[in-house]
Amino acid sequence: MTILSPSVGTGFFVNQATENMKYLIAGLGNIGPQYELTRHNVGFLTLDRLADVKGLPWESDRLAFTSYYKHKGRQIHLIKPTTYMNLSGKAINYWLKELKIEPLNLLVIVDDFALPFGSLRMRPKGSAAGHNGLKNIEETLGTQVYARLRFGIGDDFPKGKQVEYVLGRLSEPELAELPLIMDRAISMTESFCTIGIQQTMNQYNQ
Repeated sequence: MTILSPSVGTGFFVNQATENMKYLIAGLGNIGPQYELTRHNVGFLTLDRLADVKGLPWESDRLAFTSYYKHKGRQIHLIKPTTYMNLSGKAINYWLKELKIEPLNLLVIVDDFALPFGSLRMRPKGSAAGHNGLKNIEETLGTQVYARLRFGIGDDFPKGKQVEYVLGRLSEPELAELPLIMDRAISMTESFCTIGIQQTMNQYNQ
């Protein structure tokens, strides 16, 4: 089921958009119908929404489902890793090299239970904070300096039930809210690729 957008940075995280117009957007998740509508798969779901809006096909390729489109002169490559969450870095590393894209032009869309459901925050770098997908990306790339769009899924679970919650199916009220949240995430993604991460954070971070 499919549910129905940096040229200037801070410090050393600077995206020279005038020189490199290619971007890799990675939505994290797990493959398989049992995971399709789970909270852990909001990265996949957001890219599915983007592909639907743009009328893009998905192709089964090396380590990922891939798609591609152009936006305001930028070449935007989308991937949904087929390596499962815990090996997300393997797919991302491969496609960065294959497409000759620098990590500073990478954006990872990832679930985050530290944020209320529906909150969206973009960051230029950071720790994995216990997220196995981010941990593997950090280990594979050898750096914490890559942009991530944190998609809040809330923390409405009893003590010790984190895994069940994260891998649990989104509730009906959450599914009803999801399209508008994903549309905002898409706008943030395209903004990252056009006006840069700093201006995107200033404009969109909640």
